[in-house]
Amino acid sequence: MNTADQYVKAIYLLQQIENGPAATGTLADKMDVSPASANEMIGKLESRGLAEHEKYKGVSLTDEGIVQARDALQTYCIIERFLSNVLDVEDFRGEARELEPVIDDMIAGRLDTIIDRKSECPDCFDPESDACEFLDVCDAEAETETEAAD
Repeated sequence: MNTADQYVKAIYLLQQIENGPAATGTLADKMDVSPASANEMIGKLESRGLAEHEKYKGVSLTDEGIVQARDALQTYCIIERFLSNVLDVEDFRGEARELEPVIDDMIAGRLDTIIDRKSECPDCFDPESDACEFLDVCDAEAETETEAAD
């Protein structure tokens, strides 16, 4: 089940990629739901004052929606980095998506002390690669690619 936080986070990232409103079809694909389900959640986000939807243009976050999205993204980064860098979980992205709805602020705060989150968070998250730039996995992959190029 996808939560409102996961939707605002996805809209936030899609807005960065698309440099404008997030297309509802693209949002549905990213959330792995039907367009009807995405539209239903967009309606809920609108009623909460978190998003604005303009037919044929897409959905944009309000200022309040952006704040909530950045908080959700920061929590996601914390979970992702903890799973990857501390626990060395191979499918850290899949596990992070599963854990994201159930990790509250207190637990995220405690995980944060373990991973030593950078002040750049959540701006460290690259929407194109769908990953935090401070993941050890990314560093190892970059080193492997560099060595292969040499």
